Amino acid sequence: MKKWNSAFTGLAISYLSVVLVIVLLLCSVFSVYFSGHYKEELRRSNRLVLENTARTIDTSVLQRVQQIYLELSLDRTSALRLFSDPTFQHNLSKVSGLQNLLKTEVAGNSDLIQAVHLYAPQQQVMLSSLYGLRYQADQGDSAAAFMDWIRGMRNNSGSSLWTPAREVPEDIYSSVPGGKHNTLITYAHSYPFQSSGAESDLIVAIDVKQSAVSAIIQNMMPSQYEGTFIVDPNGLMVIPDTSSDQVSSYSASISVPLESAAEAGSFDSKLGGTPYVISYQTLPAAGWKIVSAVPASFFYAPSNGMQQLIAGLCLLAILLGLFMSGILAKANYTPIKRLVGRIRDLYGHAPEPATNEYRLIHTAFTRLSEQVSSLEESLQASAPVLKHNAVLSLLHMSSGREEKAEALQCLGISRAYNHYCCLLVNTERAWSHMSSAHTQNMMSTIIGALEAVRLPECRIIAEELPDKRIAVIVCAGSASDSLLDQLSQLISREGRQLFQSEVQLAWGCWVQEAAGLHNSYSEAQLLMKYAYFLPEQSVLKGSSLLERESSLDEIPQALLVKFKDKLQSRQLDELAAIVAQLVSAMREELYPADYCHFILGNTVFVYSDYLKSVRYKPGDLYQQYIGMPDILSFQSWLTGSLTDFVNETDKRNSDRAVSAIEAAKQYISEHLAGDLSLDAVSSKVYISPKYLSRLFKEELGITYTDYVTARRMEHAKALLEKSSMTVEQIAGSVGYGTAAYFIKRFKEMYGCTPGNYLRTLNEG
Repeated sequence: MKKWNSAFTGLAISYLSVVLVIVLLLCSVFSVYFSGHYKEELRRSNRLVLENTARTIDTSVLQRVQQIYLELSLDRTSALRLFSDPTFQHNLSKVSGLQNLLKTEVAGNSDLIQAVHLYAPQQQVMLSSLYGLRYQADQGDSAAAFMDWIRGMRNNSGSSLWTPAREVPEDIYSSVPGGKHNTLITYAHSYPFQSSGAESDLIVAIDVKQSAVSAIIQNMMPSQYEGTFIVDPNGLMVIPDTSSDQVSSYSASISVPLESAAEAGSFDSKLGGTPYVISYQTLPAAGWKIVSAVPASFFYAPSNGMQQLIAGLCLLAILLGLFMSGILAKANYTPIKRLVGRIRDLYGHAPEPATNEYRLIHTAFTRLSEQVSSLEESLQASAPVLKHNAVLSLLHMSSGREEKAEALQCLGISRAYNHYCCLLVNTERAWSHMSSAHTQNMMSTIIGALEAVRLPECRIIAEELPDKRIAVIVCAGSASDSLLDQLSQLISREGRQLFQSEVQLAWGCWVQEAAGLHNSYSEAQLLMKYAYFLPEQSVLKGSSLLERESSLDEIPQALLVKFKDKLQSRQLDELAAIVAQLVSAMREELYPADYCHFILGNTVFVYSDYLKSVRYKPGDLYQQYIGMPDILSFQSWLTGSLTDFVNETDKRNSDRAVSAIEAAKQYISEHLAGDLSLDAVSSKVYISPKYLSRLFKEELGITYTDYVTARRMEHAKALLEKSSMTVEQIAGSVGYGTAAYFIKRFKEMYGCTPGNYLRTLNEG
């Protein structure tokens, strides 16, 4: 073999190529991703700083000022509302007390506010914590310190406003030029609270120090302080803490956030030919926007450094990769060299002309792999299918003896056992809440655990059935229920560990030949029918359950009729009791499983049909019934559904209370001779007896019984006056079975017997 075509050369070149490709690819990805990601991270960090600054200004300054206004306006001792009263303004002691209150508020917040002013627009009188009581406050040279917020509130349809920053002389009464000035922002709010500025009785104005806002910006954004502004919705600079030339240079960029409806944002712009990143954030308390302009180089300079670092790391990785490629190529070639020597020793020469060591190894092993691969793959692929078909063949009656003998051979049962039995494992509760893949894995695990059990003179075969159950075939030397008990405990334990829930088993009978396994399987299937009605039993066995299959007993029809009657009268407690009685009968009495399912389905049908008749839509009840895993769940579901229905119906009936009473009154008047019990009448007007009784008491002020008695007595009295009927006939026509009871009720109502009443009429 030529040296350049050897396996060692190929390995070395492969490693070097892989290293170069990976490093160059990583270099490109890192350069593109991390530089861009780093720039975006810097921009995100800048926006976060701006957002935190805005939140700090909003909470520490703006909301705090608004809180000061609320404290003043809600203070019962301040008599703030009385300042607009002229008589109060001339009471100097009260004015002095109010000014002291304002001074106290200013002193308590001296780090934030300069002064608090109260201005009565109607009287043009102002009381200031700093300047005292002033009449005609909007006139004179000193009025310039207040006119911005006074004019703003006069023309304001809202209840408050914030003014832009302005310089106010420390001495507003001095006309000497120069002197010290304070930069202030004023928050003005009307009083009463919800009145507009133009209609307010009083205006409360709080002068806020601009330095409090500027200090927050400077502390939280020191590097961006010179390029950070606060503007109001009209575009006026609230914090113009910079030169006028610089402010004008930013004006074009400031217009973008003003026109935007977004609360925050960021965009690129050019200021004086230099790229900038403009970020803005809204201050909710005042409606201002804080705008920060940062040169784009602030983001790109760190990014360039990141790219240089990535390039250096990639170069170092290439050098390290070259070194490691040589070591790995030599280490991996050593076993190849030994294997090639072994092949040559076995064959004495190369099997066929080979270009390098890999071709030689490939040729040597191809012959063997071609001979066994096809057979191995076929066996592995078909083994589960063969086993599944063999088990089904043993369990079904339609298979003949020869087919069952082949099935035993396929399952590896070479010896003849004396007894066979089939156990059926129901895992429906477990897999109902699992995915199909998870269920399949659990099934395989439990089947493997069962087939791994080793007992003396015993062989166990387990297989999943199409209905998600597991059939367990037990081959034993003798029929032993203790063996089945042992297997049942193992299956229950494995089921709890794997499925986190209980599984149920059904025992079939022992048979002496494998050909009779279908009888054992059939018996296990019959027993498994009762898993639905006996969910608490982990093992279903014994002749008592089998006897239920041949039973001809029927559930009393009176119970089902009573369910329908109570459903119509909507008596929830009685309905729940009937459902519990029905479930108890199916669980404890000797009724066949199929018959019980028929009764349950018929009960659901009756319930569903009634709900349709009253236009109540709870969903597909039959599908919900089918989804119940056992009868206890069915009982809970049906009772809950009945409860929801009755409660919803009672709620719906509350909107029809008057019409229900009228319907009941009309029915009573038309059926005085019939059954007018509370249950009977409530069923005719489709509400519950309890609710009908309550309606009569609440709406008519009398009980239901008293109302029925009064109507019957009125009708009886009319019959006495206008007809020649006997007392017995009248008693029957108004619903009384005996004349004696009718006479008693008539005397209680009118103070005399029907006979005395007739005599009184005749004598008159």
